[in-house]
Amino acid sequence: MGWQAVRDLSVDAARLLEPEFERSGGRNGRLSIQTDPRLHRDAAALADQAEEFSKLAKNIIVKIPATKTGIEAMEEAAYRGVSINATLSFTVPQAVAVGAALERALDRRAADGLPEQEFGHVVTIMGGRLDDWLKKWTTANRILVTPGILEWAGVAALKHAHSVFQERGYRSRVLSAAFRNQLQWSELVGGDIVVSPPFDWQARINENNIAVSERIHVPVDAAILDELETLSEFRRAYEVEGMTPEEFENFGAARNTLRQFLDADAQLDALVRDILVPAA
Repeated sequence: MGWQAVRDLSVDAARLLEPEFERSGGRNGRLSIQTDPRLHRDAAALADQAEEFSKLAKNIIVKIPATKTGIEAMEEAAYRGVSINATLSFTVPQAVAVGAALERALDRRAADGLPEQEFGHVVTIMGGRLDDWLKKWTTANRILVTPGILEWAGVAALKHAHSVFQERGYRSRVLSAAFRNQLQWSELVGGDIVVSPPFDWQARINENNIAVSERIHVPVDAAILDELETLSEFRRAYEVEGMTPEEFENFGAARNTLRQFLDADAQLDALVRDILVPAA
């Protein structure tokens, strides 16, 4: 019953975005719906649920976790015609692995004569959650860094991933999510990139008249990047080959966020239970 409510709400919300979807030819104006986090170790089940969700409305985009299993599911679902939004993704190696998988799916579709269309695939990097993890990791390892330096980690990863996508000609776009500061918007202006700030962050950016200037190609200050690269955990997140797909699920930010996703699902179950069997 809880998941049926998710389906119904998604259909209603997708309808509100249809004008932008039509105007952009399917590039934008899509409504994200997330696969059941309890399926995160089952690629076939993830792909099947993604395909089911994609049929709810013409402008649905489906979120699948950027783990080894999830990337396998993304490639299969994308081949079947599902628009993909990679989630549980915090690092450049994850983003690049997803981008490559989506290219394979698009190429397979073309080779098999399936219809070509604009899928609007996006590959999320949750920049703020990368910052959060590095703060927790440096604290646990008693590592002192220059105050404010870790606020740039997610920005650096987003800029690097965007650069790699452009160089390799990936047809998906990087998406900036999990805001912790305005840099995760202002430093990305000018790129072929999707920025997804929570409403309150967008309002605060507007209220403070943050300067709008093209900065996607402006590198993170060399001194900041040099200090970040002294941290082995940042290097894992920043370098294209910093992690293998087998390591994605056990990256600290991924474990913490997956636990939150699973907890949210449990809360949905609890809400349904409390409605069906209210407390006396």
